[in-house]
Formats: sequence, structure tokens, C-alpha cells
Amino acid sequence: MSARIIDGKAFAASLRTRVGRFAADFAAAAGRPAGLAVVLVGEDPASSVYVRSKERASVQANIAGSVHRLPATTTQDELLALVARLNADSGVDGILVQLPLPPQINTQAIIAAIDPNKDVDGFHPVNAGRLASGLHGFVPCTPLGCLMLLKDQLGSLSGLEAVVVGRSNIVGKPMAQLLLAESCTVTIAHSRTRDLPATVRRADIVVAAVGVPELIRGDWIRPGAIVIDVGINRIDLPDGGTKLVGDVAFDEAVEIAGAITPVPGGVGPMTIAVLLRNTIVAAHRNAGVALEKGAL
Repeated sequence: MSARIIDGKAFAASLRTRVGRFAADFAAAAGRPAGLAVVLVGEDPASSVYVRSKERASVQANIAGSVHRLPATTTQDELLALVARLNADSGVDGILVQLPLPPQINTQAIIAAIDPNKDVDGFHPVNAGRLASGLHGFVPCTPLGCLMLLKDQLGSLSGLEAVVVGRSNIVGKPMAQLLLAESCTVTIAHSRTRDLPATVRRADIVVAAVGVPELIRGDWIRPGAIVIDVGINRIDLPDGGTKLVGDVAFDEAVEIAGAITPVPGGVGPMTIAVLLRNTIVAAHRNAGVALEKGAL
């Protein structure tokens, strides 16, 4: 029996619609729209496409989006000065500096300079510490989107065994913290894990975020497990074309898993939807406007 296909695109569209309603209500209550500032340094093609997508999504969700495009030669001091201006701007509720940054700029210094209350990417050390301590803060968009998909499929995650393959600060580590907060038993696996197939086979939930095309094979999956594939990898085809694949061998895993996200159309659409969600949460907090608990 084939697994259920988790439609991240449909879930993200529903979330964006809800965000749009809350954004309209916020604008009426606060007398201004929620504001999201995106900073793009250089002209990395993938980053440029992603920023344009965020720009369009902000407009559709009733959020005042602004994009600050800087040349690849921008210095660290120049970027820090822009971040400081955005921190001080009362019309900006969320700040996102698109990564990667050029080599002359220290990424961690830029992330640390963002006001934690405007850090809608959830990368600031204060927000990472809040997540690890079980306190309220902003959570990175991709893992929060993964959690939403998991809870939509399973309801309670309490007691389930979860394996997160990947240990990045952007996905792997915060994903593990979120699963711990849901009372899962969590293992973080990675390239140095001695017997990765055996580790993955234990899991009721597999989150693949390692960035290796089709690393996780179908026979690694426990029958009935829920598989969330965060990977987006472009591979070359024999005919000279290319194809997007995840970190999981989908055609194999779909025959064994209970439910699985496709690539594309699974986790990817959730990232921007959660970014918009985080921006609306930030706007309410920054303006002192009440937001119903659990509404988003």
C-alpha cells in the first residue's frame, strides 16, 4: 500500500489565508499594516528567486513588504548599519537577512545584530536559547512548518520515536527541540552516525534534512512511519535535463511509509507561509495588540 502524500502546498495555502485575515485585522486595530523587511546582498540566483517569492507572498497576505537589495561588495559595517535602521523603524515588525552572505561578511555577527523581537527567521541566539529552554520566541520557519505538517497528520506526537537526520542550526537542531517539546523521544543523526540505516528504522517519525540527494532509502523506513523530507536537491538526468529530488528516495519510501512529503510540493511551500505567520505574531507583540493564543 502506498503512503499518504502530505500536501504541503495545500496546507501552506490555508495558513497563508489565515495569516491574511489576521493581518487585515491587525492593520485595522493598529492603524498600520504589519511590516516585513527582507535584505538581499548580492545576486545569488536562488536567493533572488526566493526573495521575489517572499515579496509576492507578503502582498497577498496584507503585509507591507520591503526588499533592500545591496551589491555583493557591501561591507559588514554597511550591512550592520542597515540592520540598525530597520531595528529602529517602528513600521518594520520582521527583519530577514537572506543567506548566504558574501564571504567578507560574518553571518553570525549580522544575525546577532537583529532585534530578537523582529527576528522572524528565528536564528538569533536569544531565540535559539528560548526554544531550547521551552520559552516563547521565534522558531526557524522550516522546522516549525514541519511540525505543523506532523501534527496535522498525527495529532499528538507524545511518546513517538523521532529521528532527525541533519544537525544544522537552521533545521536539524531546532527540529529536534520542537519534537522534544512535543514529548517525542528524539535522536539527531548525521554523517558520522555509525549505522544510519538502523537508526532511521527505529523511527515513527523521520525528518530528513541532510542535503544529500536520496540518501535515505526505502528499506530504511519503518513500515507506517511518517517521513518529512526537507531536502531540495537538483540532480542531472541522463538526457541532459535536471530534476528536483529530496533527501529520501521517494519512489522507494512511498511504498513503505504511512505518510510522506513529496519534493517539490511538501515542506518547501511551508517555509514562506510560516515566515508570514511569524511576521504577524511579531507585529502583534511589537504593537501591543492581543493575539489569541494558538490562533496561528
